[in-house]
Amino acid sequence: MDFDINRDILLSAVQQTLGIVEKKTTMPILSNLLLRAVDNHLVVVATDMEIGLTASYEALVIHEGEVTLPARKLYEMVREVQGETVHLSRTDKDVVVLKCGKSSYRIPGVPADDYPVVEENIGFSLYPVKRSILYDLMKKTYFSIANDDLRKYLNGTLLETEKLGDAYVMRMVSTDGHRLSLARTSIPREEFFLTEVGGSVIIPKKGIGEMMRLLEDDQVDEVMVGLTRGVFALKTENTLIQERLIDGTYPDYRRIIPAESGVKVMLNRDELLHAVRRMFVVSSEKHNRMIINLSHGRVLLSSANNDVGEASDEIEAQYDGDEISIAYNVKYIADVIDVIEEESVELEVNGDTKPTVIRGSGNSDYFYIVMPLRID
Repeated sequence: MDFDINRDILLSAVQQTLGIVEKKTTMPILSNLLLRAVDNHLVVVATDMEIGLTASYEALVIHEGEVTLPARKLYEMVREVQGETVHLSRTDKDVVVLKCGKSSYRIPGVPADDYPVVEENIGFSLYPVKRSILYDLMKKTYFSIANDDLRKYLNGTLLETEKLGDAYVMRMVSTDGHRLSLARTSIPREEFFLTEVGGSVIIPKKGIGEMMRLLEDDQVDEVMVGLTRGVFALKTENTLIQERLIDGTYPDYRRIIPAESGVKVMLNRDELLHAVRRMFVVSSEKHNRMIINLSHGRVLLSSANNDVGEASDEIEAQYDGDEISIAYNVKYIADVIDVIEEESVELEVNGDTKPTVIRGSGNSDYFYIVMPLRID
């Protein structure tokens, strides 16, 4: 194996694998990535046995070949060298020599034959989806995915498609048992790709995070998605991610949605976000309660932590109901306000013991439900 490649391209390619390769594993080779030089391209492969990533980049291949290298050390080496082009060559003993400018490294590799097989040619159809649509659905539901050792089905996002009259809807839902996020969008018929698996699947949290990183590139207009039983795939121009799905039944989230409308509170999104962040400063894992006091035309926020101190803030609001105090986990409120893009935020309050609904003003395609905390 012997090839030249642009340093910035190689750095980006290796960085893209760092979230997938395993830091601590009983299979040390999963800390490596596979480099394959073929047909004037460098193919980069990474897997943790649940997620598989395959990406292809232009390179000047002098001799074809393949080897696996430690992903994090390779990233650090490429990051530190200076120059436009990186030259990599493999010796007979799977030692790779990396040169860039006047700098060089010798890296012990592992034979490619020892690396797990990651299929590059998937056996099911892919469908075009707007990158911005898919990214927005993931961004607005990712933060409320659970980390639950017992209820594995909550450790991912529910992705479902449904026909409503003449329209088709794609929906993502996540919950950790204390809060719930739901985002949806209309899709053309040709993008309706979940019919063959019953209309819904559960994508693990780690896979959602890796796909979001891939979808951050706003220069991309469309991506390709598809699935079969057990695997979800996302493909861009040069990268393919395949994610093993969670096998289980997602809870009926519709039962959590309040049947009756509550009293509405309208607040400026930026003012609320900064006020909540000021409350977050004095919070900790054990002391995360923030109290919101609603009264005519204003909202008073307060938070107290014996180890850190106290904070309070007041902002204007459109509210004409009775005075009421409600406690929330401050992080839960900060998470949702951060992803809302509308200028105003609407809180639909159902008392201090029932779920509160939060959405961007005028946006019916996204809402968030959070349970209040008990005020002692």
